[in-house]
Amino acid sequence: MTAYIRALVVRNAGTAPAVEELHLPEIGPGQVRIRIRAAGVCHSDLSMVNGTLSPPHPLVLGHEAAGEVVEVGERVTRARVGTHVALNWSPPCRECWFCTHGEPWLCAAANVAALENGSTLDGRPVHVTLGLGAFAEQVVVPERAVIPVPDELGWADAALLGCAVLTGTGAVRNTARVARGDAVVVIGLGGVGLSVVAAARAAGAESVIAVDVTEAKKALAEAAGATDFVVSSETLSKEIRSRTSGRGADHAFECVGRAATIRAAWRATRRGGQVTVVGMGRADDMVQLSALDIFNSARTLRASVYGSSDPDREVPELAQAVLSGALNLDHLITDRISLNEIPAAFDRMTRGEGARSVVIF
Repeated sequence: MTAYIRALVVRNAGTAPAVEELHLPEIGPGQVRIRIRAAGVCHSDLSMVNGTLSPPHPLVLGHEAAGEVVEVGERVTRARVGTHVALNWSPPCRECWFCTHGEPWLCAAANVAALENGSTLDGRPVHVTLGLGAFAEQVVVPERAVIPVPDELGWADAALLGCAVLTGTGAVRNTARVARGDAVVVIGLGGVGLSVVAAARAAGAESVIAVDVTEAKKALAEAAGATDFVVSSETLSKEIRSRTSGRGADHAFECVGRAATIRAAWRATRRGGQVTVVGMGRADDMVQLSALDIFNSARTLRASVYGSSDPDREVPELAQAVLSGALNLDHLITDRISLNEIPAAFDRMTRGEGARSVVIF
């Protein structure tokens, strides 16, 4: 079975993404073909376009998605035709040092910026974002990149579980381990940042201070569970301390991926507190901290890659939480769009508008 499908492609660095017709390959052993039903527009996709990252081209964008299995190759046991799945952009191999030492989110075989999967554009091989290239009508992926989800779970919710929700929730639960009564500040209120807000509140944080550059994010932050909202400024650390008994937050989550906001998170955190970097930034955007400040403050600075999670275990748990009503994702989806409207969604993201735009196929 071969297929011609529509997908959002960046042909060359610096060119605008456009919907193109691709030729998908026949699937091989251990592979599955997925008909994409919903795909979220993530900041990492924008980073592939705006120069933050330097992927190879031509490149099919998209990595946060869910869909239905339409074909399976030999030796596939995880899914069958008709199975509803969320896609995993960092599927662990279960064999490398990191996987066998309890850190599948750092799998040596999974953390790649782009791969070829046999798809072609005008006869030319194309690369696919984070191994998926999910802004497409169909994708062909390894079996380990699909996670079965309940049929009754909405497509848009299933898509968000595979990136924004898992990343934000995992940063709170797995990386930082926020405890009841903690004071938390979250800088950057896109889909991931709002997921951090919701997870921190669910963990029992006494105060969750949401920070963004525009007042327009206040309603979204409150819907996610924020107790306070602050517009970012040069005096942000003083504002945070005024709301945390003068000490600063126990935990600060940086969900932007910029040196300036990492430093802001550092200054907003109390002595002995934790700063967790969730946003992915540029290689040349250097973070400078005083050696004396590092010693005197006794703060911890660390990153959270994919929520320090095991997606095969945690995505099904999150799906059940959505179905039971324990986890509400309604506030995350502000725009439902078509494949052709993704460039406009990138523009909204650049302006700091809304939360997640989700492509509905």
